[in-house]
Amino acid sequence: MMDTPSPHPDLNRNRLPTLFEVLSRQTLAPVDLFSFYIYMRDQQRSVDYLDFWLDVSQHMSLCRHYVRELRRSVLVETPELEKHGSKRSSYILDHIGDMNDPSGPSTNLNPDEKIKDQHLSAYLRSDNGNTAGNGNGNENNHSPQSSLGSQSNFQGSGDRPSNGTDRERPPRPSFMTNGSPGRTDSNSPAHTVARADIRASAEKILYTFLLPGSEREIILPQGILTDITTSIEEEGRDDPEVFDAAKDYTFQAMERDAFPGFLRAKALGNLVPPSSFLRLCLGLLGLFGAFWAGFACILLDKPKHIRCWLILPFTIGVYALSSQQYSIDPVLALAGLSEYTFMNWSRIREPYIRKLMNKRAMMVLFFTVLIGVCLIVLFIFVPGHRL
Repeated sequence: MMDTPSPHPDLNRNRLPTLFEVLSRQTLAPVDLFSFYIYMRDQQRSVDYLDFWLDVSQHMSLCRHYVRELRRSVLVETPELEKHGSKRSSYILDHIGDMNDPSGPSTNLNPDEKIKDQHLSAYLRSDNGNTAGNGNGNENNHSPQSSLGSQSNFQGSGDRPSNGTDRERPPRPSFMTNGSPGRTDSNSPAHTVARADIRASAEKILYTFLLPGSEREIILPQGILTDITTSIEEEGRDDPEVFDAAKDYTFQAMERDAFPGFLRAKALGNLVPPSSFLRLCLGLLGLFGAFWAGFACILLDKPKHIRCWLILPFTIGVYALSSQQYSIDPVLALAGLSEYTFMNWSRIREPYIRKLMNKRAMMVLFFTVLIGVCLIVLFIFVPGHRL
């Protein structure tokens, strides 16, 4: 499966990233696409929406790759397009131009990219009609089981975010067929994407995410679902424009409901909820022990050198509760570490996030020391009175 070259991260960004930049892989840990995927899976519990987004983006890349190869065939005078007998298809193909793979909603595309996407979809619709007219289409009984891409052996794809340490999910399946290299629907040895792969990809998205009762059904407006289902199952379409409305809706939903919480969790803190809960328990236990021992030392009139042992439970209790309250472990933050799953840490590589985290860690550490010192001085120097 081909990989779309990822844009280089912007190391000079002096602000929090946007969802568009995260999905475009223009950010670094802990606000990269891998961290967002983990957040959607473990905390937001809505990773199906992000998976739908990634699968639609993969479908777009598959279509672009297919058309690039056909265009390359034209450049080397491969007579493939004449076999389809479509002068209109040849014209569209010749005027698509160079194509990138932009992430984000279709409303964010500039006019040139919109025109290229429209040409891409127009060509695929034309090509699909010609293929069906020649009897090579898969117009009957489309299903994930009968699709050519679903019958092939799946292989890993680089589209799913990964940092090399997450083994909890299987690799993303590929819609590429594993037939003989010289046998594609264009009869060109250079082609690695068959026309049936695009159809299988569109069907896979429909049957996995959109149909009622599907394996990983996501909630979309009924009008969008009806349009997509009609386009794929009745009109036989599989071009990227079929999913544009659903993709835009999903992007806006993630941007509105999930992304603000992701930034709070990863840009302002470095702990996941299980770690915060553990620190809450540890802090309450530490303060309970510190207060119990402190009052015991006062009521038993213990000397000050014995009371100095109260420094340990008070420090642990105040530090743990401060970490839980602000969702940041200041010592680990200053060391440049951020937790992405329970007790699994990664380096903070985004420059602005590192600077922001250091400031926040220093603030939390200051208040922790201030409160801890006040409690320790109070219980060490208060006069004792033996009952």
